[in-house]
Amino acid sequence: MSVQYVYHLDGLSKTYPGGKKIFENIRLSFLPDAKIGVVGVNGAGKSTLLRIMAGEDKEYNGEAKAADGVKVGYLPQEPKLDPTKTVFENAAELCEEKQWVDEFNAISMKLGEDYSDELMAEMTALQEKIDAADAWDIDARIEMAMEALRCPPGDADVTKLSGGDPAGRDLPVAAVEA
Repeated sequence: MSVQYVYHLDGLSKTYPGGKKIFENIRLSFLPDAKIGVVGVNGAGKSTLLRIMAGEDKEYNGEAKAADGVKVGYLPQEPKLDPTKTVFENAAELCEEKQWVDEFNAISMKLGEDYSDELMAEMTALQEKIDAADAWDIDARIEMAMEALRCPPGDADVTKLSGGDPAGRDLPVAAVEA
């Protein structure tokens, strides 16, 4: 019986221009539902590793690959947040499935007031995408991810958040969703 990893790193190395080596030859494989911590002193490459895993940093040697159907996101310690939105709205902003559901709901409201074949076709296409992604419960899944990442409450005002760990350690997070 073969083990299905949700994420695999093989021979991963990162060197910055000028020759500064951050890490070399990392080999890791993550099982489904595993909780993994990345610990190290400031400058050890924790954030760099997590950005590579999330696909934000593509300048490295070796292999960093999520299994088919697995999504990886990266939440930096001090993300750039829209002050006009709540914590939940900021977290959901880049979630494609959330955009589909919101658009579906907006079209549904329009159809109630002003039916058109074009709107119905657009809504049907969105419904098929949402069904295929099994994303009707996307708000609950976002909230579950936020809880796992220990984000502030979803309705919190982002202008009143305090950042980081009281000890001053870097706390970046990557989340893997199968």
